[in-house]
Amino acid sequence: MSEAAQKLRIDKWLWHARFFKTRSLAAKLVAGGKLRVNGQPISKPAYTVSALDVLTFPQANDVRVIKVLAMGERRRPAPEAQLLYEDLDPPKPREPNAQVPRFEGKGRPTKKDRRALQQTRSDLLE
Repeated sequence: MSEAAQKLRIDKWLWHARFFKTRSLAAKLVAGGKLRVNGQPISKPAYTVSALDVLTFPQANDVRVIKVLAMGERRRPAPEAQLLYEDLDPPKPREPNAQVPRFEGKGRPTKKDRRALQQTRSDLLE
């Protein structure tokens, strides 16, 4: 039983540590091959992670480098979830209103402005 407490599925751990809102989002990231554990690419959500493993994965516009310190038994509030890991490369603070579109007080955006806005949003999601 102690061995089970020392290892946990990677998708479950990412969800417990509150990096992703749902476990299925964490599993999609892992299945997409975008996660590395100790430098090795992982493509199966059932891969087990243990303490002192280093995880590298993209999140939003940042690349997160996380060192696993403990396994979680269940999903906890954010302050408690932060005790499960050490952030080796904390994300840089964002500039306020960096991506907010401005239409120079003209009211509604034109069709051209909306297309440009949709294009930038789709670029951010990829």
